[in-house]
Amino acid sequence: MTIQLILRTAVLLAVMTLPITAINTATAALPPAVNGQPLPSLSDMLERVTPAVVNITTEGTQKASDPLLNDPFFKRFFGEVLSGDRPISGTGSGVIIHAQRGHILTNFHVIEGAENILVTLTDGRKFQAEIVGIDPRADLAILQIPAERLVAMRFGDSDRLRVGDFVVAIGNPYSIGQTVTSGIISALHRNPGISEYENFIQTDAPINLGNSGGPLVNLHGELIGINTAILGDQGGGSLGIGFAIPINTAAGVINQIVRFGKVERGQLGIEVGDIDEKLAHDSGISPNGGSIIVGILPGSAAETAGLLPGDIITRLNGQNVTSAVDVKNMIGDLRTGSKVHITLLRAGRPRNITVIISNPTPQNLSQNGKTQPFWEKGL
Repeated sequence: MTIQLILRTAVLLAVMTLPITAINTATAALPPAVNGQPLPSLSDMLERVTPAVVNITTEGTQKASDPLLNDPFFKRFFGEVLSGDRPISGTGSGVIIHAQRGHILTNFHVIEGAENILVTLTDGRKFQAEIVGIDPRADLAILQIPAERLVAMRFGDSDRLRVGDFVVAIGNPYSIGQTVTSGIISALHRNPGISEYENFIQTDAPINLGNSGGPLVNLHGELIGINTAILGDQGGGSLGIGFAIPINTAAGVINQIVRFGKVERGQLGIEVGDIDEKLAHDSGISPNGGSIIVGILPGSAAETAGLLPGDIITRLNGQNVTSAVDVKNMIGDLRTGSKVHITLLRAGRPRNITVIISNPTPQNLSQNGKTQPFWEKGL
């Protein structure tokens, strides 16, 4: 080895070790308090809420879907050996919402297709869980375990969240065990096309595979969302764009499942769209000031109540409507037989109409000359 190479190697090693030495020194010198005040910490809050967070492990079977398995040539030589079911397993998270009943809230996709569901508590206890009810359209499910001495998480108010609020995500990423990450609310009312009913909280708190079904909490330790999806890289890692179902959205689903064992959504019988700037200007409202009715299902509750195509819905049950997604989500929270009070504009004049949500009807709605199942897009 030449002298020049030896010197160059020595310099490189010195540079590589400098940051490590500096970090160790800084860590050792970090003071426990500043001006007599202890450094801020989330430890006390987390000690209260983490016992309400559970790890979920599932086992099941899945139909083999390779077209090769149905090829007559392969069946001739291998029979049905290659076809049939194959074992699958998965992991996720959940949050205890009713301590006395042993109810756990999680995502539907966490337990979808599961034949065995194992819940592990923070104290190490393990229980086989039963499914109380599911709502695939909102991607939510409630489980039940026969456990005592449970701790439930208190609900917050997701309608009062603001962009920039600090939040904490808790879950079981990659099955490594309960993990806590923190960040802020990056955006509200996101609709990335993940599920049918969307009104997601977006956060940059790192969320990874296995976090699904776990809680998003505020700094008071209140449950404000259920971590559901991420926009990740090819390896499934977090890019700082995660989505959570607001707890106020989940509350209606929880209520129906606990009371009735299932979610029974009714139908208003309308199809809605967003309003453009010209229509908003002509109607004297802002572009995000409502949603226009573009179709009415014949024989529906909407037709009976006198709603018409062209009506602009501005409020539902006292809540402002900013888009077609708002209408879809608000109506989706209502059970058959519920009343919905609608404030709308018709030819620029305000009207108030009350409609009783009816049972869904499998009829077709024709739009732009194309007939399609109404329940795919209608409300």
